[in-house]
Amino acid sequence: MPLSSPSSQQQHDGQEEQQQQQQRQQTQKQRHTNVSERRNTNNHSDEDFCPDPRLATAAAAAAALNRRSPPGPPDNGSTARNNDAVGSYQRLIKRYRVEVAASASSVLSTLTTFPLDSVKTRMQTYQYAGFLDCVKHTYNTEKFRGFFRGVTAPMASITLVRTISFSIYQRTKYTYCDWVKRNFGFDVMGHVSSRGSYPNMWSVATFGAAGATAGSCITVIACPFELTKLSAQVSVLMADKKNCPKPESHAIAASYQNKGTLKTLGNIIKHRGFGGLYTGFRLHLMRDTLGTATYFMTYESSKQLLTTFGGDGTHSNPLAVLVAGGLCGIVSWALIYPVDSAKSIYQRNSLMYSKGQTVEPVKIQFFQRNMYRGLGVSMGRSCAVNAVFFSSFEFLKKRIKAWDG
Repeated sequence: MPLSSPSSQQQHDGQEEQQQQQQRQQTQKQRHTNVSERRNTNNHSDEDFCPDPRLATAAAAAAALNRRSPPGPPDNGSTARNNDAVGSYQRLIKRYRVEVAASASSVLSTLTTFPLDSVKTRMQTYQYAGFLDCVKHTYNTEKFRGFFRGVTAPMASITLVRTISFSIYQRTKYTYCDWVKRNFGFDVMGHVSSRGSYPNMWSVATFGAAGATAGSCITVIACPFELTKLSAQVSVLMADKKNCPKPESHAIAASYQNKGTLKTLGNIIKHRGFGGLYTGFRLHLMRDTLGTATYFMTYESSKQLLTTFGGDGTHSNPLAVLVAGGLCGIVSWALIYPVDSAKSIYQRNSLMYSKGQTVEPVKIQFFQRNMYRGLGVSMGRSCAVNAVFFSSFEFLKKRIKAWDG
């Protein structure tokens, strides 16, 4: 095999070296191109997402906010909280259903029967030929508005008084029933609730004692309001000179005419001091203690009798409630009416005198004709008031008790 010459070998080596150098140059050029492309790509990416550091901060804050409140369906938490609030409100009303039912029923019954109460007060304190004469005279001199003079005071006072009265009565009734059961072994409420039962000495005495307690407590609240109501009802009659016992009392009596509830209260304080708001308090206390005791005694006993006769063991028969409510008003007024007349006359007389002046006392005279003026109106009004009141009261109390929760 022939050997290559030295010149040929050198030439061959030179070509190989030149090829290797070209390859190295191409490799370096390719690397440089890749690095440039990566830099351009990074720069382009930075320009797309965060060309400004401040925008990068804002973008980060927005992303955090989005992570905190991710988009999706609305949260039901507020609905649940609203439902809880409604449930708590219903539970509160259900707990105090006696007070709520008494308040609403008082407003309804007072508005519907106030004209009869106004006529009753006028007939007690002034002379009229009868019911129709009083109605005619009132309408001719004061128009329709005259029948509703002073309605604001009883709207506030009767609602407050009845609410407190029924609350006290309900609580004292169960307290006295527990006391009788502990000391004498007789279950009053169990007896009343049993089917076919009749009132007995324990039930009548317990309900009467609870009613007397409620009546004596509410007098402190009711007296100023009733005095204000009476003043508004007879203010026009008091202002007539022929109805004033003394000439100097006319100016005081006339100052009560055509005034609202608050101005009448202020006028009473002006002429008789703060103590003047409790003018006739002892007569008022006697009337409310005896009257409220009779009132609840008659209502509970007559409702029990009517339920037994009707064969309904639920003690919430609507007809029994209606009749018992009307009956308790009639019986209580028939018993205490002379006391109420003496109170009204004494309060009327006191409004004509200033503080420190002597007002002659008014005697309570039972079976005297002049002490029973307006009794028929009072009994009719009371029958209507209490029939409406107890029907509404028992209905609302039953409906509230049936609420869920």
